Amino acid sequence: MTVDLPSRPRRSALYMPASNAKAVEKARTLDADVIILDLEDAVAPEAKPAAREAAVAAVQAGGFGAREVVIRVNGLDTPWGAEDLAAAAEAGPDAVLVPKVNDAADVRLYDQRLHAAPPATRLWIMIETAKAAFHLWEIGEAAHGTRLSAWVMGVNDFAKEMRARQTPDRAPFLPLLTLSVAAARAHGLTILDGVHNDIEDLAALEAVCVQGVDFGFDGKTLIHPKHLEICNRVFSPSPEDIVWSRAVIAAFNAPENSGKGALRVDGKMAERLHLAQAERLVAVVEVIAARG
Repeated sequence: MTVDLPSRPRRSALYMPASNAKAVEKARTLDADVIILDLEDAVAPEAKPAAREAAVAAVQAGGFGAREVVIRVNGLDTPWGAEDLAAAAEAGPDAVLVPKVNDAADVRLYDQRLHAAPPATRLWIMIETAKAAFHLWEIGEAAHGTRLSAWVMGVNDFAKEMRARQTPDRAPFLPLLTLSVAAARAHGLTILDGVHNDIEDLAALEAVCVQGVDFGFDGKTLIHPKHLEICNRVFSPSPEDIVWSRAVIAAFNAPENSGKGALRVDGKMAERLHLAQAERLVAVVEVIAARG
């Protein structure tokens, strides 16, 4: 399994159609942690071959700075999937995002198709089918021995399969979201929440971002740059959490507390598990600060 960077912020992952040269160029300047060059939903069928070439060229040209660059390919069950995967493997982005993974066999198949990619290129997958909902554990378990390092929730496709309504509180999808986070965490995977469809309703966006943080998501996928500020802010550690984390680290590092498994810090109980969480949070904060 490819070793991931636990302190790498992935608060915001912005889909950009690879077929739109201006959008791709703009992506190099946006305050997104992840840029997803999309060959799938955002690209019309007749434009997919040209979009594939454009995505490869963009990755090879670089200029994205500290942003992770991911290519979302079409599925292997489409006329474009095999060529997309071969081209993405050759381009060597930070990750290749594949759609509609149903089970562990799908993970292994996509992993095999990326055999020619550089070792650092990771496999990200979309969790967006009804079948996947019943195979979350085994899909996560497939990370061991493959490039799999992240899940991305595809709530729109999941809603379509369920024939469910997308309500503001996302009530029909709460079991899937909760179990997906649990399965991802059990296998050490990054997990990103699905997109917010209403571009103009920023209050609703903030509400679902807060909900995503409450669930434990690392960040959120987005469809418009105007969503970046809210997403980055909400998914960044709060000032209170930063202060608490630094206090926990300082307490456990104090010579008089050497070897202790639990401490009282600012009136709260802190155990070694809280130390690990605090160290990760501070590492993320430092990476964010270094980006300016």
